[in-house]
Amino acid sequence: MEQRIGSSSQPLKAEPVKGAGFDPAFIPGLTSPASGKTEDDGPEKEPEVAEAEEAEEAAPEPEEADVDGPVFDASDRRARMVADHRGVRLSLDDQECEFRWDEIGAVETETARFGKRYTVTVHTPDRRWYPIEIEAPARSRFKEWDEQLDAVLDAYFEEDAE
Repeated sequence: MEQRIGSSSQPLKAEPVKGAGFDPAFIPGLTSPASGKTEDDGPEKEPEVAEAEEAEEAAPEPEEADVDGPVFDASDRRARMVADHRGVRLSLDDQECEFRWDEIGAVETETARFGKRYTVTVHTPDRRWYPIEIEAPARSRFKEWDEQLDAVLDAYFEEDAE
């Protein structure tokens, strides 16, 4: 690259350095570049996002009383799993994921030999799996949870015959 020397050359504009070496939260293509705003400027929201959040807060939760079928709901202080007519929803602390029934390849359960951990793993057709551990109040709940989850799977999950 050639550089001109003299008064006609302009100084380079300093841009914030990007990359995982400087910003561990940076994921190329997924995160937008940081703006030049400071904390004193206040939070910045895009108009569409702000409107969507306001509409979401104002909209009442849809009632699911019209759908009559089995529901599996197990939770502890950190984790929760819900399986119903819409699919399977897993949440751990502030992280959540949702799978429709057509996105699920298999659902596997496992209980700890000792302790009160009930593990449910959702497998997808693209060979990914998403486990969640729920601490039961007592080991006697394992059988009850297995029966409830089996009822939901029998009602909504359809395996494709090969």
